[in-house]
Amino acid sequence: MLAPPMAEVRTAMMIQQWRRMTFLHWRYPVDDVRPLLPAGLTPDTDDDRVWVGMLPFLMDEVRPPWLPPVPWLSTFPETNLRTYVRGPDGGAGIFFFSLDAARLPAVAVARAGLNLPYRWSRMGMRVHGDLTEYRGSRFAEPRGAGYRLRVRSGERFPEHELGPIDHYLTTQYRLYTVVAGRLVSVDVFHPAWVLHRAEVLELEQDLTTAAGLPQPHGAPLVHSSPGVRTRIGLPRVIR
Repeated sequence: MLAPPMAEVRTAMMIQQWRRMTFLHWRYPVDDVRPLLPAGLTPDTDDDRVWVGMLPFLMDEVRPPWLPPVPWLSTFPETNLRTYVRGPDGGAGIFFFSLDAARLPAVAVARAGLNLPYRWSRMGMRVHGDLTEYRGSRFAEPRGAGYRLRVRSGERFPEHELGPIDHYLTTQYRLYTVVAGRLVSVDVFHPAWVLHRAEVLELEQDLTTAAGLPQPHGAPLVHSSPGVRTRIGLPRVIR
């Protein structure tokens, strides 16, 4: 599995900084993931398995390209649950099962504009040197789907130790969503991630079961990164 080519986003609808990112990935049977995808998308398989990722991070300096960041509103914790797919044209991208965010206005705008499955959540993030603690719990769901994660970041991966799967899981430049019954893609530009080793010290989560997936088996594949600056492109209907 190879990372897709970098996207070119000439006209951005949003600028964002993704900071203190942790990547957790598990492999799932294809039949667990396929029924959760919209028509037109197929799982991007790896030896008849599909990767599912949980990515907590700090969203920062969120703004349209023509406006400055707004204090409080432009900085908040977010956590994504995603999988890897192929579109009707064979292109690679990601599909979100859920996106938890701590700012209700950001949730409302993303749901209204791109129909992304954002959830308003009570969230927190604390950093102590190389230790980061993330936590979240959804407001509007009776079970309060959420998570608690403590992870320690280590030294930077030497480039020669990173294989195709490391780049594939962290380097994706397109997301897919469904807007008004139509499959839509959005390109995302960002430079290459600087990836670090990481160790999970504590993890409790039920985001996967809330999405309709079984609880993952075994320890996740873990990466961390200080972050990247991103440009989010305009949505494009796939015909």
